[in-house]
Amino acid sequence: MTDRRRVSGGSPTWQAARRCLVQQAQYAIEAGVDYLQVRERDLEAGELGTLVQEFVALATGTATRVIVNDRLDVALSCGAAGVHLRGDSVPAAAARRMVPPGFLVGASVHRMAEALTVSRDVDYLIAGTVWPTSSKPSAPADTLLGVDGLARIAAAVDVPVLAIGGVTTDRLTTIAQTGAAGVAAISLFLSESPNRDGCRALPLRDAVKAARAAFDTPRSGS
Repeated sequence: MTDRRRVSGGSPTWQAARRCLVQQAQYAIEAGVDYLQVRERDLEAGELGTLVQEFVALATGTATRVIVNDRLDVALSCGAAGVHLRGDSVPAAAARRMVPPGFLVGASVHRMAEALTVSRDVDYLIAGTVWPTSSKPSAPADTLLGVDGLARIAAAVDVPVLAIGGVTTDRLTTIAQTGAAGVAAISLFLSESPNRDGCRALPLRDAVKAARAAFDTPRSGS
């Protein structure tokens, strides 16, 4: 998942932020991530469309599929592989009726009832927040999904569930043991400090390898 402010170290200029985003996308695609979610909520449609088109071009011929957060119109017009819907986005059932066959529709969920309702019309769910995150360090405990909540959702729906929120390398095995199919993350795929280009993007082969090892390893009872 992208976040131009975090990957660019808070750069105030769009040019610098875009450069860092493209660098991050290149690293993600080279590492073979399954999905690259463009999550830039406040970008104007023109800037967002240009960014999505650039990502789609970079991913063409690779295993990586580009997903656009919320903006179904941009995803369709720019040749993205799918759209990821927030809770306040167009309903998943309505989105499904507007897209061609093979176009991915995903959604974010936070509770079981929400997951059961939405899962009928999507290809995957992102469930969380599992643990507190750097962006929400003081989130009340009763708003966190937790490992048990994640496991209940993964067991209750018939589509892949990805965990989000507080995902770190040392928590990957724990997440895999819940039955989740993978993770969605921002910080996991960023360096702690900027590189020589002023970006927090970094090569991701090791991070992706660790994630695949955790989720591809058979669990007891499976």
